[in-house]
Amino acid sequence: MNPYLRIARPDHWFKNIFMLPGTGLALLFVGELTGTFFIHFILGVVATCLLASANYVINEFLDAEFDRFHPIKSQRPSVQGKIEAKWVILEYLAFGLIGLGIAFYLGKLFFIVSIFFLFMGFLYNVRPFRLKERVIVDVLSESINNPIRLVLGWAIVAKDILPPSSVLLAYWFGGAFLMAVKRYSEYSSIDDPERAGLYRRSFQKYTKNILLLSSFFYAMNSTLFLGVFLIKYRIEFLLIFPFVAVLFTWYLWYGLKQDGVAENPEEMYKRKWFVLYTVFVCLLIIFLFVVDIPSLSIFLEEKFIQLPTVGG
Repeated sequence: MNPYLRIARPDHWFKNIFMLPGTGLALLFVGELTGTFFIHFILGVVATCLLASANYVINEFLDAEFDRFHPIKSQRPSVQGKIEAKWVILEYLAFGLIGLGIAFYLGKLFFIVSIFFLFMGFLYNVRPFRLKERVIVDVLSESINNPIRLVLGWAIVAKDILPPSSVLLAYWFGGAFLMAVKRYSEYSSIDDPERAGLYRRSFQKYTKNILLLSSFFYAMNSTLFLGVFLIKYRIEFLLIFPFVAVLFTWYLWYGLKQDGVAENPEEMYKRKWFVLYTVFVCLLIIFLFVVDIPSLSIFLEEKFIQLPTVGG
C-alpha cells in the first residue's frame, strides 16, 4: 500500500461506526426519515472518515520519533523514512478541507463539530500542547472523539439541537474506558517500563495498576450517566443495562489477555462473537423503544418496602 495512504489509516474508518447510535437516537427521539436522509448519511460518514484521516496523518508523522520504540509501530512508513513533511502537510490539508466542505453542506451543527474534531486532533498531537503526553488527559482527550462521532451521527438528522448531556458523558467515559484498557494492553505487551516511556511519554508516569484502576473509574462513570439517560428518557431501556455491562466486561477480558486485540480496537470487527453480541444489544435497544412495559414504572416511584406487622 502507498505509504501516504497507509498513514491515513483507512482500516481505522471502522471506528466511525460510533456515529450510528447518534443517528439512531436522533431518528428515535427528534427526527424522521426524509428523502435526503440516505445521501446525507453517506456524505456524513465520508466527511467523518476524511476528517479522521486528517488527524491520523499528523498523528503518524509527529509520532515517528516515538513509534520506533514500539515493536509493531516501528514498521510504520513514517518511522521508516518513507514520507516527506511537505506531502504530509498537503495530505492533511486535503483531507481536512474536503471533509469540512462536505460538513458545511450538511449543516451548521455538523460543520461546527467537524471543526472541533480537527481542533482536538491538533491539540492531541502537536507541540506545545500534545495532550497525548499528559497523564489522564491523554485518555480523556483521545476518547472525546467518541462523543464527537456520536454528535456527528446525530447532526445528520437533527440539525440544530444537541443530544442529551447524559448520553454524551456516558459515551465519553465509555470511550475513556476503551482507551485506558488499550493503554494497559500496550504497556503490558511492551513489558519494559523504560522502553514504554520512550514510546509513549505518559507511560513514564503510568503503571499497570493505575491504568487498570482508571479503567474501572471510567467504566463506573460511564454506567452512571448511561443509567441517568436510560431512566430519564425511556424506562424500558433500563433492561439493557446488564447487557451493556457484559460488553464492558468482555472488552476488559480482551485487554487482560494481552493478545493485541484491545491494543488495536479497530480489529474488534474480526471477533465474530463479540460483534454478534453487540448487534444483539443494538436490536434489543430498538425492541425496547417500540415496546412499552408499564410495570417498570415502579422504579420511578418513591416507595419503601413495608415489612409485615408481627402480632396483632
